[in-house]
Formats: sequence, C-alpha cells, structure tokens
Amino acid sequence: QVQLVESGGGSVQAGGSLNVSCAYAGRTFNRADMGWFRQAPGKEREFVASIAWLERSARYADSVKGRFRISRDTAKNTLFLQMDSLKPEDTAVYYCNRSPPPTPDGFWGQGIRVTVSS
Repeated sequence: QVQLVESGGGSVQAGGSLNVSCAYAGRTFNRADMGWFRQAPGKEREFVASIAWLERSARYADSVKGRFRISRDTAKNTLFLQMDSLKPEDTAVYYCNRSPPPTPDGFWGQGIRVTVSS
C-alpha cells in the first residue's frame, strides 16, 4: 500500500525556520530518489528539492538554495526538509514524493501547509 504522510509545517514570520517531515511507504519508493514539491495559492506545483537514494546527493530549486536542506532516513522511510530564512513567497502546501514526481493525477499525499508572514 502506497502512503505519503507529510507533517510539521505551520506558521512563522519572515526570517524564521520550520521543519517538515514525510513518512512514506510502498514498493514504489524502494531505492527511489525522493523530493519535496510545493504549491502556492493560484500556482502550479513546483519542485523544491530532491535527494538521491544511493549517493545522497541533493538538488535545490534556485529560489531555496542556501536556505533549505533536504535529508532522509532510509531505515525509517522518512524524508525531511529544514527551512531557514523563510520568506513570504515560501508560503505553500508542501508535498513529498518520488523524484521526478508522478503526474498531478498520480498518487500524492495530503501535503502540509507552510505560511510565512511578512
């Protein structure tokens, strides 16, 4: 059974920090690169960061580079995103999934809301 459960998030003022986590389960995630994606109000879902299965190398969107850090615990099937120096434009619902992700019609979790106020 495929599961994606995001947690954490919340509200913070600009310049603050938040962490989000994702517990994932299912064969589709075995040895898979994983990523974080976000969807702001009125916008399409966009890539935030990804981390490879084997070498653990990470990639980041230019908009978050130097401020966000992705990590994973493969033993616990958990993905993390540490977000520092948050900006109002980081406000969105954050989702985890395989990277590259499935189509919008594919399986997605419920996401977790992050709100950054100015």
